[in-house]
Amino acid sequence: MQTSKPPWTGCGASKEITGCRFTLSVMADDYVDQILGAIGRVNTENVWSHTDALSTTYRGRRIHVVDAARAVFVHSNDRKTHITMEATFSKGCPGDMDADSYLAHDDTLSNPRQAGFDVRSKIAFYPLGVADYMEHIAHVANMAVKRGLYQNASHYASELAGDVNVLFDYFNDVLAYAEAHIDHYVLQATLSVNSPTKQ
Repeated sequence: MQTSKPPWTGCGASKEITGCRFTLSVMADDYVDQILGAIGRVNTENVWSHTDALSTTYRGRRIHVVDAARAVFVHSNDRKTHITMEATFSKGCPGDMDADSYLAHDDTLSNPRQAGFDVRSKIAFYPLGVADYMEHIAHVANMAVKRGLYQNASHYASELAGDVNVLFDYFNDVLAYAEAHIDHYVLQATLSVNSPTKQ
């Protein structure tokens, strides 16, 4: 009897590729213009970028992927419309590949940092394939506490709030910690700005 191989057989990235797939949701009639306008304003010279019917993906070195994700969320904010971003950061998946990526030669960021604004967020961190995963999750939560971002624990997520630039710096540092300690991991983040719901 012939057994079929898993679809990821023969895959695996040898390069240091971090990926982010995100979806912007704009609660306004002109949402298409706002979403595409924000994506178009991002300088993606340091990442591989692709937008499809559902979301946009950035792939490259961690610091540049986070920089591009930060820029698109900042550019989407018109300071009045309720906007959310669902973002999945990942590295080390055994089904990944070296293709569809760009690794910049240095850490010089291509998107100037803009003025900040307050953001609410929830995150879930998934260290995969390690027995001590709860220790890594606790470490990531404590990183948020030390930065004054942590609000409370919720079912299946940690709730955060703070300045958008501080929050994305935190995401970058979480991913840097994960790079140093875990082969395969996922950081799932939801961001919300200008929500009519205050609590």
